[in-house]
Amino acid sequence: MVSRHPTQLPQPTAILWDLDGTLIDQTAAILSCFADVVTQMGYPTPSEPAIRRSMGGTMPETMAVLVDVTKLEEACLRFRARFPQIMFDGLVILPGGPELIEQAFKARIPQALLTNKHGETARQVSRYAGFSKYIPTCIGSSDTQWQKPQPELTRHALHQIDATPEGAVIIGDSPTDIAVARNAQLNCYAIATGAHSLEELLDAGATAAFSSLPQLNKSFILS
Repeated sequence: MVSRHPTQLPQPTAILWDLDGTLIDQTAAILSCFADVVTQMGYPTPSEPAIRRSMGGTMPETMAVLVDVTKLEEACLRFRARFPQIMFDGLVILPGGPELIEQAFKARIPQALLTNKHGETARQVSRYAGFSKYIPTCIGSSDTQWQKPQPELTRHALHQIDATPEGAVIIGDSPTDIAVARNAQLNCYAIATGAHSLEELLDAGATAAFSSLPQLNKSFILS
């Protein structure tokens, strides 16, 4: 089933949640940190659209678009030193996320956060936003040797919550999340709350696409 707005979705056996752009909007701090680091290293200040379109993978992958390869390691070190100082500035918890997480928890559906954000940073955000109350498992880019969309990482995440791929879904906002689902043979319910439109997400192969988490929630039947 590929649909823009399906009226009913089967109850998943497990949910893997993307974090940035799906459950939270931390864009203000991320954009500021990239711009600060790149500018301080003597490069022209990158535009917000240029940074946004490069996001979705790991921080080094985004940084590699903005600085020379010979400066990449230094730039990443600078980013990791700066970001914790401003990481909660302007952070927004996207509507519908906490409610859907709690509903899934009450329906006894195993859940995990699966993100290319640095692992400890992601766990700090999860605690700050209240997600960790219902989702204790949070796996980030520094926690294994794998990155999204490698299937080994997805299998590892499912193993951590005693789940299997059959009936499991990933909820995310980018083609990276869709690739995660495709590589691990999961359904992907895509949310157009990040840098990509409904059409772009469907063209990338999302099982279904929604404009928001509340809209997704209307199609879920959790019991």
